Amino acid sequence: MNGILKKTVVWGLIAVSYIACSSGGSNGGSPPAPAKVYFAYVVNSFSNNVSAYTIDSTGALTSMAGSPFAAGYQPISVAVDPTGKFAYVVNSLAPSTISAYTINSSTGALTEITGSPFALDGPAPWSSGCVSVDPTGKFVYVAAASLCIPAYMIDSTTGALTEVAGSPFVVSEAAMEGPFSVAFDPTGKFAYAVVISEYGTVFANAIDSATGALTEITGSPFGTVGTGGGSYYLAVDPTGKFVYVPNSSYANVSGYAIDSITGALTEITGSPFATGYSPGSIAVDPTGKFVYLANGTPNGVSGYTINSVTGALTEITGSPFAPGTNPGFMLVDPAGKFLYVAGQGIYAYAINSTTGALTEVAGSPFATGTAPVSIAIVPIK
Repeated sequence: MNGILKKTVVWGLIAVSYIACSSGGSNGGSPPAPAKVYFAYVVNSFSNNVSAYTIDSTGALTSMAGSPFAAGYQPISVAVDPTGKFAYVVNSLAPSTISAYTINSSTGALTEITGSPFALDGPAPWSSGCVSVDPTGKFVYVAAASLCIPAYMIDSTTGALTEVAGSPFVVSEAAMEGPFSVAFDPTGKFAYAVVISEYGTVFANAIDSATGALTEITGSPFGTVGTGGGSYYLAVDPTGKFVYVPNSSYANVSGYAIDSITGALTEITGSPFATGYSPGSIAVDPTGKFVYLANGTPNGVSGYTINSVTGALTEITGSPFAPGTNPGFMLVDPAGKFLYVAGQGIYAYAINSTTGALTEVAGSPFATGTAPVSIAIVPIK
């Protein structure tokens, strides 16, 4: 695997958001049900820009007017706030910055916010730099290379960023290197991070709901520290009961149950669960029924059903599915109908709502810029 393709495996990311729109025409005098239109934003790291698309009811992507939109140098990650008003892009190279944009609710077009790009307190090279917005839409967190998580407060009117007091926050004294990605429980009480060198290990922090400050949870980190597991990403299920961490070096995924009061983690019975070769990215559908993992070639995407009581994973019939060469980061749209996988273009798959099986959408893969990358899935309301 060459250098660019390997980065695509690790870094192919997308951010998807949506708005509700009325469809035209009539049906016996009654208007048809409103159709949901989605906006997709894809960061192209080697093109230094963001491709933007609309997603129709079939899951297909169509480039929107004005796309691509300019970003900084080597952008590596994108996140959208839960209101769908703002988008944030981490630019990785000297100096690392965060580009901030407003999202036009009608067209999806991006306009850079006054003051952008904002300085990033902590370098964000290719070895880290995933940006995330907490579920309350108040704070932005970035996985940085310097053993820390820089945190920022969002101005709810302008989208501008102000660094949180005490930021950047140390991931854990036990961490051997900086975090790669950050995920949250759906209430926004807890933030979980992984670092590449730790096998299935999760570094857990409580979030101060007023200030955004992070405080390490008693017992953190959870899992075995220092065993070289190649953990890049993690995902929290939408019920807030479970955390899943792919372990690239060991071809498996660790699962943990979340204590809803303390945020502490307990490994699920049967964990770790077997995957395909070199699993990297992970996505959980918004119903909490299915988990998908992007494996290295030739294993494609592995799909699993989630036991809603225990969190145990069972592989879906027909898995692994084959989403082209070197699948990278992926996510499920807010309605749980489609899975998008970044690789050499964007691969789109319809999800069988009963079985979780995947069927490729017509027209897939859809063209992007060079080295598509980014993370987050947030609906516009």
